[in-house]
Amino acid sequence: MDLLHEPLVSPRTGVEMAANRFNGYTDYGVGIGLRVPHYDHILSKKPVVDWFEIISENYMVDGGRPLKILDQILDQYRVVQHGVSMYFGSAQPLNRDHLKRIKELTKRTKTPWLSDHLCWGSVDGRYTHDLLPLPYTFEAIRTTAERVRMVQDYLEIPVAVENVSSYAEYHDSEMTEWEFLNEVVHTADCGILLDVNNIYVSSQNHNFDPMEYVNSIPAGRVAQIHIAGHSKFEKYTLDTHDHPVLDPVWRLYARAFERCGPTATLLEWDDNIPSFEEVHGEALKANRFLLATESSAIPAEISQLEEAHG
Repeated sequence: MDLLHEPLVSPRTGVEMAANRFNGYTDYGVGIGLRVPHYDHILSKKPVVDWFEIISENYMVDGGRPLKILDQILDQYRVVQHGVSMYFGSAQPLNRDHLKRIKELTKRTKTPWLSDHLCWGSVDGRYTHDLLPLPYTFEAIRTTAERVRMVQDYLEIPVAVENVSSYAEYHDSEMTEWEFLNEVVHTADCGILLDVNNIYVSSQNHNFDPMEYVNSIPAGRVAQIHIAGHSKFEKYTLDTHDHPVLDPVWRLYARAFERCGPTATLLEWDDNIPSFEEVHGEALKANRFLLATESSAIPAEISQLEEAHG
């Protein structure tokens, strides 16, 4: 038996911990995204924060204020890198210069794992700067998993792929989104950044049961979880990241937490960004599920959410 790869169980609560090889065997708590409007507050007030997530591309530069700020953050806080332009599902070859710059940044940040999106967004060297959904086909599994493996091998740290929110479907798809995600991570032998807000948004746009999605994910591969706010319009639901987390997303988070155990959780708030205290306070609401786990009360937390939602 390889004890290094056995599940970690908290001696205090008996709960299986989500520290695994896909997040570098770390036990991170609740973090928030490092955003420009909060720089001054963080550096002057030095608030207690479990960790910050950075968008890798914002710091893949040779110098200047971004790296100066980042180095000051790294002196005091743990940082995890999250990318937005790897485009694992694109058919073109990987951008070697992009990978080289990311690897240089991982050495600077000492990020325990790196995440990016399960999507495509570039053709013939042209970038859409959008996270476009993939067709859920066996061919796409093969090509996407191969690219993820190449990136993971080159970076020499664990990689977690994030499910994206989507607003269109392909007629050629041969399986559900969660079946596709499961096959990709198994074939690539990588982790999952489980975005429960994206699951909810896509479920509303494509009429599937979001709880079935969460229940189908291989819990042992979940390296991190994202929560965020969304906006519902007459004909579609949009992943806006511009207000607090809504109750249906908290319910999915509660179930994910129940299945995965205490897992590094990140609140995304990227538009109409309020004060640091408000963003951090919203993120810390996730801690109620840790407390519920310790008292075996997660079902009660879910029931309270359902009652509040009506």
